Amino acid sequence: MTTTHVFIVDTNTFKYHLEYLFAGTGAKDNSIDFNNNPNTSLNHTTENNLVGMIADSQRIRKGDFVIFYLQQNYSQKVWEGKFYGIFKAKEDLSFLDNNDPNQFLKQELIKSLTFRTLLEPFEIYAKGVTEWEALDEIKHIQSPYQMLWSLIYRKLKGNRGNTMITIYESERLFKLLRDKNNRQILTGQKLTFDVQTQEIKQDNIMHNYTGRKEVINILPRLIKKYRDNRAFETHLQAYVVQNIGRGTNKSLDKNLLNGLNFEWLGNEVSCGVGMQRIDIMLSLIKGNIKIVLPIELKSIEASTDNIIQIQRYVDWLEQYYIPNRISDIQPVLISKKITNKISENYRRVIESFNQFNERNSSCMPIKYIEYELDGDNLKFQEISY
Repeated sequence: MTTTHVFIVDTNTFKYHLEYLFAGTGAKDNSIDFNNNPNTSLNHTTENNLVGMIADSQRIRKGDFVIFYLQQNYSQKVWEGKFYGIFKAKEDLSFLDNNDPNQFLKQELIKSLTFRTLLEPFEIYAKGVTEWEALDEIKHIQSPYQMLWSLIYRKLKGNRGNTMITIYESERLFKLLRDKNNRQILTGQKLTFDVQTQEIKQDNIMHNYTGRKEVINILPRLIKKYRDNRAFETHLQAYVVQNIGRGTNKSLDKNLLNGLNFEWLGNEVSCGVGMQRIDIMLSLIKGNIKIVLPIELKSIEASTDNIIQIQRYVDWLEQYYIPNRISDIQPVLISKKITNKISENYRRVIESFNQFNERNSSCMPIKYIEYELDGDNLKFQEISY
């Protein structure tokens, strides 16, 4: 199984996504000056917003599914939003094509799409599934937990250009696409979008993607903020999402995956109609058992307050996720190393873990992982308590 990513498009950008077989998200008027660079001229809020987009872009793995969501736009005669697909990512991670006059297709797109992913057709259906059919129609749903909450939360909380959905959500959305199109698949690599019919069409022109493909590296900036004792949780999320399971940080893989492979990866996973979001979530496979890991990240040392958020994550998973995909729950806290293990703070933190474990016998005990700077990299270590 793989993660499915939903990219937001309009009628103009969708045409170029199809013709050049790529998906992208934008950084508006900003140019990224901190890629592979410890410094930036951007203000804190702008930088964090861009790093959040980088985290979204770096969760993509080769073979992951991609769906396009065409936004409602009355001026373009799109009376309701529609989902189109199914595509696959051609390679790991999105790449950077920075916002400048040389950005590929910038004039045609009429906007900057900074983080990009090359695609290949998988099962391409001409007609899109409407937002009503996907999110509001409940005649085949027996319980609220079966609704496509990832997409509903996205709608409630505002725009994200690239949103992941769970495995069971993607299975339902794929079935809706197949049923809507009577399982009639478009063949070939040449595709375009017919604005009048609002359908994907086969094209007779082959377009080649020839833009820049700069590798994204957030680590130098993260290290600078670490050494300056400034908050870097968003950077840490981008780093973990980019590197987990890829062998680029062996201590991260060893302590988080324990030799297992993940079947699904998410970041900023909404778990309620409020602003609660799980920093990172993984689904691992261990034989016939699935293990879901809600991961809380901290750029500072662990505290007893962390348990409040982790409890919310576990409660939500038990009510909304587990009924759809039976799994063991392994809560994880990843935080900065507490150097003084005989301090009162450390004692209280461990006490809060033990109290949580006693209250939540239906899930696995909290896994506590610390990290520290080791030369020019992060070193992760699971702590026994």
